[in-house]
Amino acid sequence: MAEETLLQPHKYVGFDTITTQIENRLLKRGFQFNIMMVGRSGLGKSTLVNSLFSSNLATSNGRLQAEEPIEKTVEVKVTSHKLVENNVKLNVNVIDTPGFADQINNEKCWEPLVKYIKEQHSQYLRKELTAQRERYIIDTRVHCVLYFIPPHHSKLKPLDVQAIKKLSEIANVIPIIAKSDSLTLDERSALKKSLQQDFAKYNFNLYPYDNEDLFDDERQLNEDIKSLIPFAVVGSNNEIIVNGESFKGRKTKWGTINIEDVSQCEFVFLRDFLTRTHLQDLIETSSLIHYENFRSKQLIALKENANTNRQSNINQIDSKNGAVSQKA
Repeated sequence: MAEETLLQPHKYVGFDTITTQIENRLLKRGFQFNIMMVGRSGLGKSTLVNSLFSSNLATSNGRLQAEEPIEKTVEVKVTSHKLVENNVKLNVNVIDTPGFADQINNEKCWEPLVKYIKEQHSQYLRKELTAQRERYIIDTRVHCVLYFIPPHHSKLKPLDVQAIKKLSEIANVIPIIAKSDSLTLDERSALKKSLQQDFAKYNFNLYPYDNEDLFDDERQLNEDIKSLIPFAVVGSNNEIIVNGESFKGRKTKWGTINIEDVSQCEFVFLRDFLTRTHLQDLIETSSLIHYENFRSKQLIALKENANTNRQSNINQIDSKNGAVSQKA
């Protein structure tokens, strides 16, 4: 193998504009981001996702009155939206999961979610393997799973342990403490510590992951983020004005909550993490790690099945030839 040498051209050539060329091409196509919200009814999933993107992306699938019936089974509902910010187009699929953990018997209620994620991988693989495949395959693979943990829990319930374990094996899972304004700061801190101990105890593979290719500043950023997980968040789509200052928040009997005030909740940290620092990495990780694992397993299984069928056919032919020889 020839040695590589680093050369500096004597005159300006222009290949340094390739990043601009790539950017212009990507801006024309736009980006796709698919986010799944998992949690019990009443935890503010729709409100939070609307707050994250400052848009009306989801409407509540929960009950407006206690008398209304709950979902009998776990469903998967997808809504699609096109967002534009400073000439950047982002296509967002919001994947809601009404009925999750709302039954008397919640055994294996995560299975429809696991099935949905694997089906998206399977659909993408089939399109990728066709003889005349699309130039740009529409990506419906789940890039991020926001797992909502109730604020009144003191630790992970067995259901949460099983669900997070199963989902984190096939997708980027980010746990959050929902409606954290129902906790005092001391209660919030104690819950975060308890949950972090559970994450370590059950050895969950939570996003972001360790990667040898990261720069030192990226590695440090990931460590800072890991120390915050699970994010204690509050969502709100209401605009409130206090002392002439306008902000998204909630008014309660005991005061006003500004969701963008980091001293009150960690919404800003979650939003910046999802959109400003790790959006592209969430998309790439879904493709290069989770989808690639699924793809390799499927292709190995197809190869083994083909070899088994071929051997079976050979055995049948040998058996027939042996029977013919005996008759002769």
